[in-house]
Amino acid sequence: MKRIIRSTYIVGALLLGVSCTDLDETLEDEFTTEFSDNGVQVIEGATEGGGQVPAALQAAYGRLRGGSANHGGYYSVQTVSSDEMAIGQKGGDWFDGGIWLRMHRHTYGSANGPLNNMWTETYAGISEANLALEGNLTAAEEAQARTIRALFYWRLLDTFGRVKIITSSTGDAPQATRQEVYDFVESELLDVLGITAVTASMDLSGSALGTDADPYVINQYAALGLLAKLYLNAEVYTGTAMYNEADWAASYIIDNGPYQICGEGCTVTNLAKRPAVDSDPENLEGYSAVFAPNNQYNPELIWAIFYDETSATGMNFSQMNFHYSTQLTYALDQQPWNGYQVLEEFYNSYDDADARKQASFLAGAQTDFDGAALLDYASDDPTLVVEYTPEISELEPNSPRQSGVRAAKFSLQLFGRQEMNNDYPLFRLGQVYLIRGEARARAAGDWSLALPDVNITRERAGLPAATTMDADTFLEERGHEMFQESARRTDLIRFGKYGEAWWEKGASDASKTIFPIPQDQINASNGTLTQNPGY
Repeated sequence: MKRIIRSTYIVGALLLGVSCTDLDETLEDEFTTEFSDNGVQVIEGATEGGGQVPAALQAAYGRLRGGSANHGGYYSVQTVSSDEMAIGQKGGDWFDGGIWLRMHRHTYGSANGPLNNMWTETYAGISEANLALEGNLTAAEEAQARTIRALFYWRLLDTFGRVKIITSSTGDAPQATRQEVYDFVESELLDVLGITAVTASMDLSGSALGTDADPYVINQYAALGLLAKLYLNAEVYTGTAMYNEADWAASYIIDNGPYQICGEGCTVTNLAKRPAVDSDPENLEGYSAVFAPNNQYNPELIWAIFYDETSATGMNFSQMNFHYSTQLTYALDQQPWNGYQVLEEFYNSYDDADARKQASFLAGAQTDFDGAALLDYASDDPTLVVEYTPEISELEPNSPRQSGVRAAKFSLQLFGRQEMNNDYPLFRLGQVYLIRGEARARAAGDWSLALPDVNITRERAGLPAATTMDADTFLEERGHEMFQESARRTDLIRFGKYGEAWWEKGASDASKTIFPIPQDQINASNGTLTQNPGY
């Protein structure tokens, strides 16, 4: 089917909550083109997980979308506090009272709005799971609800440490220690898996969870993925290492699961292919296909959050990351916010031959829908051409509008809305290989043991096999594979790097590895919540 598309874009100011401010750009552009819409995915009226999620759990699964892939909550906190990205103050845009500058510099305190957002989003998910568990569920549904709740409690364990373990929709609980929260998450996951401990020869036949390869319905492998991640970080959380258990959990997924690395021959149609731009590929293959707008049921996905631009909203990377004028590149229906900028050192750490570098970033001079130079008429730079430069000259007060390459791993589609269709992986096979490799290396004190698993992800990236490995090179490899998946802060803490200095950030105190309990929550707790040490 072909149609003639004639569009005029006039975009005014955006009013946002905790995101950017003073976006008074007005972009105007008109194009007329003959365009075939074959391969352009339009999902209307999609239901949770493509309709496979049990009706009793729709709301609980839906809560996973809160903060996981949008601005102002869990994703933002995990990302901006790490060395992946920053949100520079661009004159009057993106100052937001300095909350993102303080997040980047690790000078955040208990009044930080995004931390409170993360807290409330997470407890809203727990509440929804508790409500579901008080209903008439099958054994499989109950196991899924408990796993969702365990994921939310893992997030609280990782970020705040000392929180309340609330297991009913109406009850309260005392503030638990970090050890107690860890024990709760572990026990819940072991129970839904039908075992008392993870071992090399464990038998999961007693689990109520299934084994079907549906990334939108929690199965045994999804629960094991969360357990493997818990054990990989156990030494941070409790002081007791559980690396063998992390290895065994990851190995069970690899050896028994139906999943495959999406590599050569694993392709999807490139929904961002512009008709007049020959350099735009027709298809996305391998790593880029895992994160595309049409990545549904990708063979690498173990547990993914379902997003849809109309009925399952909550992913807006297209708004968060790109320059205002990018609207004219992909004929987006909303003007992007020009917020998040990738740090130069992180971007430059990639080998130019690494397929993940091209798949993960937009860099250099940008073009419009027809392939002509993309212009920024309000630019303070010598040229009007929008060109993403790796260098960011300053974090504040006038971070250049075009500075910093932009995160593009969750790729766009033509005529995209403010919300995106890309499904967001919580656990995928490439990640599980890296969990196993690291766990084996740490358990034996020999980083060369991680090489076989690291080389699986390197092969997919088009890189030669690595022959040597230490903790620093492993962390770098993991960073390249897991960029933009809310893993970096946790990884930096586990590797003892979170408190180190990086661009526009001095060394930070060890207390910053746990966030402060939001002051709003302490004030509302009637004395039942106390602040974390160091705040």
